[in-house]
Amino acid sequence: MSLDRTPVVAFDWRQGWRYGLMGLPLAFVALPLYVLLPNHYARAFGVPLATLGVLLLVARLFDAFIDPLLGRWSDGLFARSPAVVLRWGAVAAAALGLGFVGLFFPPVRGLEPLLVWASAALALTYVAYSALSVLHQSWGARLGGDEMQRSRVVAWREGLGLLGVVIASISPVALGLPITTALLFIALVVAWMAWCKAMVPPFAASHTAPSQRMGSEPPRQSMTLPFTRPGFRALLAVFVVNGIASALPATLLLFFVQDRLQAPPSWEPLFLGSYFICAALAIPLWLRLVGRIGLARTWGVGMLLSIAVFVFALALGAGDWGAFVVVCALSGVALGTDLAIPAALLAGNIADNGDRGQAEGSYFGWWNFATKLNLALAAGVALPVLGALGYVPGTRDPEALHILSMAYCLLPCALKLLAATLLYVLILRRETPPQNPSIMGPQTGDPSGETP
Repeated sequence: MSLDRTPVVAFDWRQGWRYGLMGLPLAFVALPLYVLLPNHYARAFGVPLATLGVLLLVARLFDAFIDPLLGRWSDGLFARSPAVVLRWGAVAAAALGLGFVGLFFPPVRGLEPLLVWASAALALTYVAYSALSVLHQSWGARLGGDEMQRSRVVAWREGLGLLGVVIASISPVALGLPITTALLFIALVVAWMAWCKAMVPPFAASHTAPSQRMGSEPPRQSMTLPFTRPGFRALLAVFVVNGIASALPATLLLFFVQDRLQAPPSWEPLFLGSYFICAALAIPLWLRLVGRIGLARTWGVGMLLSIAVFVFALALGAGDWGAFVVVCALSGVALGTDLAIPAALLAGNIADNGDRGQAEGSYFGWWNFATKLNLALAAGVALPVLGALGYVPGTRDPEALHILSMAYCLLPCALKLLAATLLYVLILRRETPPQNPSIMGPQTGDPSGETP
């Protein structure tokens, strides 16, 4: 194992909110983009499910495949200076806001013009979102530290992101899309200003390879470097399966709420709000558990909780709105582990491999590629299959609604169980005992053996 001796940056609550605040607008835009958009285009513009599924599949595959390239681009920016990173972050934030406007306020009508416009708006929005996300995640990973510090860094980013999601889940219904869009622009500006005041990550030239020093491009092999690390391949396998399990109910949520539960629109903010508020409130509790049993085991506990909740949801039907609030709350608690832990495990993996301060962009580029691929498959496969099996939005046919329930509840449970099994086989079973700190050096991250 390569030893990471890059200096570790002290991380307190002041630095936490300044760095993490950019997570708010990123999550704010993610909920409309990944959850509301399919339902909005199907109901407001009458786009058929099969056509919508193909459009989202192509757009999200494009989004996924550009992430590794953006990761390499990010490493090049970090090799130059923090100021360059922040300037490009501002450009990406502006493009993200403009893409969001074009996507939800299309100036065209008619199926074909609408699909062309939506494709272009999706491309702009996805590129800007991915670029800003990779830069922000890479910045956080370069801060280093032991398991607890890495989890705190991610927790600030994801916790403030959850606040953004809660606002995004309420504001379209309560305030309307125009005011929601204005809030997004304000959040992007304030978050970028706070990020500028955050600490500078340790990426001095003395800690990088000669080809990565200021003013030079990272080596070409850096884009595929993560796949030469067995620990990364194992962690990515768990992350992908678990991500598909989470992407399916996210894609189908509003269809399940509106057709299976037959809940009125006024209940939708309560469902989404309870889900994300409970996720945010649960993160400090999960962090306490991390201190007791470690990152990977805590993630496994969250997976098992999610399985139990969705098995219960399978029995719900029309009118069970109160019971579904409980489902949303408990599944939100389980979501806390998906938000706070995988990226912290990845940051530790980067440090354990000796790649911190050099290739964070490459790692997070492939990491986000996996995330986007999960979402693409969820929309591009689940929606057309549901349509082929007889489900259409607004149906009251019992057989079609049963198929919807199976896709929303049971299939994610099976995938979560597979992810938990992979977590045990590929990571937990291969853990190594903690090494002597004196061997690792006084500023090395916690070698807790979370990767094989």
